[in-house]
Amino acid sequence: MTRRTFLAGTTAPLLAPGAEQYGPGFRLTDVTASAGLLFRHNSGAFGAKYLPETLGPGCAFLDYDNDGWLDILLVNGADWPGHRKQRSTLTLYRNNRNGTFTDVTQKAGLAVEMYGMGVAVADYDNDGFPDILITAVGQNRLFHNTGKGTFVDVTQKAGLGGRTGFSTSALWFDYDRDGLLDLFVCNYVQWSPEHDVFCSVDGKNKSYCTPEAFHGSTSWLFRNRGNGTFEDVTAKSRIFDTTSKALGVALLDHDRDGWPDLFVANDTQPNKLYKNLRNGTFEDVAVQAGVAFSEDGKARAGMGVDVADFDNNGVAGLAITNFDDEMMALYRQGRNGVYSDAAVKSGIGQASRMRLGFGCAFFDADLDGHADLVAVNGHIDETVRNISGNHGYAQAPHLFRNDGKGAFHDVAAQVGGGFATPKVGRGLAVGDFDNDGDVDLLITTNQGPAYLYRNELTSGNRSLRLRLQGTKSNRDAIGAVVRVTTPDGTQSRMVKTGSSYLSQSELTLTFGLGRRDKVDRVVIEWPGNPAQEFRNLHAGQWLCVEGRNPVTR
Repeated sequence: MTRRTFLAGTTAPLLAPGAEQYGPGFRLTDVTASAGLLFRHNSGAFGAKYLPETLGPGCAFLDYDNDGWLDILLVNGADWPGHRKQRSTLTLYRNNRNGTFTDVTQKAGLAVEMYGMGVAVADYDNDGFPDILITAVGQNRLFHNTGKGTFVDVTQKAGLGGRTGFSTSALWFDYDRDGLLDLFVCNYVQWSPEHDVFCSVDGKNKSYCTPEAFHGSTSWLFRNRGNGTFEDVTAKSRIFDTTSKALGVALLDHDRDGWPDLFVANDTQPNKLYKNLRNGTFEDVAVQAGVAFSEDGKARAGMGVDVADFDNNGVAGLAITNFDDEMMALYRQGRNGVYSDAAVKSGIGQASRMRLGFGCAFFDADLDGHADLVAVNGHIDETVRNISGNHGYAQAPHLFRNDGKGAFHDVAAQVGGGFATPKVGRGLAVGDFDNDGDVDLLITTNQGPAYLYRNELTSGNRSLRLRLQGTKSNRDAIGAVVRVTTPDGTQSRMVKTGSSYLSQSELTLTFGLGRRDKVDRVVIEWPGNPAQEFRNLHAGQWLCVEGRNPVTR
């Protein structure tokens, strides 16, 4: 067990003048410019109103060089064939450990042109270095980390080539618990420039189509063979379903049997909850579980999704972003395993009704021990501002603070930093980029800049951060569940990729401890392996726990 002490949270921090006005116990500072993030998304829009132009880019926090500091990856689109005006690629920013970042895209071998959509990061070959999967309109790409600061495109070598589609979110998980990470890729609809259709609001001018204008497309599941290649098991696993129009995916263990399940957010089609049958196949139980439709029996425009034990009762719930006038969903699971939508009762429903949501994530913003919820919003077509009664193209994000009593309160307007300024929000990732013990925010916008918000605590609350490394399990410990107990109760978190929308957050788990200076008990439930327990760990630490043989330094 590697131990590192970070600075913030060990004692009450000094407050800047006026900080006491920030009631939520934290504030956000827009550090995009000072950090050196010069990225701007290119949707390729030239007037043809192609559907992918509406969906925007994803982003990721990752430590690609294993130096203990989070780097940033931003996905980009591209100009369409025949309408080339500029060259746009992925952008990888290396953390300089002083609040600034350096663009190392070219040096890292990632200056690749593609119509990128989403990103999923994990060490699929267990060599100790995170690899990158980029989803796209066209051919997805898998970039293998050489461990020398560079990446190599292994798409064809890995057996992922020759499959073109309209892919969106993705995640890595070990569905068969063999210690090797498998890959799930969401696909949206059957679309290409050659098969575009004409849609119009006024009957004359072309507008962006809704997904109802196109046939759905099955998502893909690839099994890791352990030799650097993957087997397409989409049909064999019973995942195959051409009615889906998938935009978001999250990892969870909904029946708490120790085997990873999947939730897929579908746009205008019923959501999917794929239960792992432990024999290489899955069963969609979304209807029985109560998460396929809204409370009034309608399929909503599911965009982003995240999963967390936000009630600290040991049972994970789901948050799903939807279209405007549909509200976000907040599902709590009952004792019978069936979920109910608590969005209205919790305060999230009415607050989100007028927004069109995309990326969302649970994180403990104020480190009080209760998972808060952030969501970014923005419409799909800038011409909506001309429609009477519409809610606008750029829209303010939400930051719902969890009061620990079952309710959430939107404090976006109270946290400063221009965070509540309307944006055409799309991707969202969370991670502690400055290693001060609290969690920061990374946001992308459609045809616009990225935003990096530094979280600054004003409460003096503390945290414990855990980075797991598997030995018998996959090296990233994806699927592991950690339970942290203090006199205030027990929190639980799962190590997971995916979630949000097109994006990935850091794999390190952050547990807010309030003013507590130590943790009584930490239990790590490894995928398919015996649990591990630690006692009396102090706050203000960053711990790297590897398998069953911890080493302290």
